[in-house]
Amino acid sequence: MSNFPDFRSAAVLLDHARHTMRFYHPRALDPAGGMYQYFKDDGTVYDTRHRHLVSSTRFVFTYAMAYRHFHDPAYLDGARHAVRFLREAHRDPVSGGYAWMLDGRAVEDGTHHAYGLAFVLLAYAHAAMAGLDEAHPWIDETFALMEKRFWDEAAGLYADEASADWSVLSTYRGQNANMHACEALQAAWQATGDRRYLERAYTIASNITRRQAERCGGLIWEHYDTQWQPDWRFNIDDPENLFRPWGYQPGHFTEWAKLLVQLEARGAGVLEQDLGWLLPTAERFFQVAMDKGWDAQYGGVCYSLAPDLTVCDAHKYFWVQAESAAAAAMLAQRTGKADYWTWYQRLWEYSWTHMVDHAHGAWYRILDRENRKLSDEKSPAGKVDYHTMGACYDIVAVLEKAGDA
Repeated sequence: MSNFPDFRSAAVLLDHARHTMRFYHPRALDPAGGMYQYFKDDGTVYDTRHRHLVSSTRFVFTYAMAYRHFHDPAYLDGARHAVRFLREAHRDPVSGGYAWMLDGRAVEDGTHHAYGLAFVLLAYAHAAMAGLDEAHPWIDETFALMEKRFWDEAAGLYADEASADWSVLSTYRGQNANMHACEALQAAWQATGDRRYLERAYTIASNITRRQAERCGGLIWEHYDTQWQPDWRFNIDDPENLFRPWGYQPGHFTEWAKLLVQLEARGAGVLEQDLGWLLPTAERFFQVAMDKGWDAQYGGVCYSLAPDLTVCDAHKYFWVQAESAAAAAMLAQRTGKADYWTWYQRLWEYSWTHMVDHAHGAWYRILDRENRKLSDEKSPAGKVDYHTMGACYDIVAVLEKAGDA
């Protein structure tokens, strides 16, 4: 493919987001409640019962953002439908927690995850910003639950996992839950204007991308013990674990780069803390991700790097490419450096050629190193193209700010 659209056109990116939404809407809506979450490449639902908290919350985000950008009331109805399922099916009114996995409406896995609660917080924040006023009090409710059950004051970070009855807190600590908490807290600040959310986002960002990175060779390792020391062997035998993969993650380097640039912009004039480190840290993470993660032969950013920064998992995941493109655009606009636009174009051309399903919509989830599909499952647990559409909206905001739209 050589005839590419103009990826620096807001209209092109919004059209792509519409195209992706058409894959999910209205086929994702389950009349019995919630959203179908398992789709083949052609949109066929291959599991009608199973519900994962990550997908359930991300659907709120995708529908709420689609409504805010395209003003179709069907999208607002979809967001309301998704929020209702969160409250009525995932949430336990006694403990206040949210079931990780459901079989229909029966709890299949009641384990509590800080990662899951981060997405609950994100969902309510975006629901509120889309105009679902009932979601506003649930923002504070979710934050309070995260504080009570997972916040480690000494570490200045969230712990990761608790048993269904909250009695046992896992010894595992991870950066991924904290990264998405940083994202969700920024959204909570946008929705409410309450500075404590932005302050907490700053604390997490500083502790992960500065203190923890210093313990891990200057970069962000994924896994830690209870003392927040790196656990270099966690999941070494399960490197493709969906939420806790082994290795450095170039996609998380670029995702953090995006979050740091956003935090700098949002914190200006609001936060009293030093913001001067945010941009150089973002630039360094992005550069390492591209220097070490980009596949010069087949294109795309690989999934994982070993501790010595050699590629240990060469698969190409959809979200890695999308988040990297968004980070490149943000850094280009923020710094004025043309090299970031070069990376932006390179990432989009790769994704447009190999990742985007132009026939049916949405992006393929995973390709091998040579860009061959591994299965016909486009959207298994967790994937509702929140990353890809979210990246489009993030980039549109950059283009509009720069006057390039």
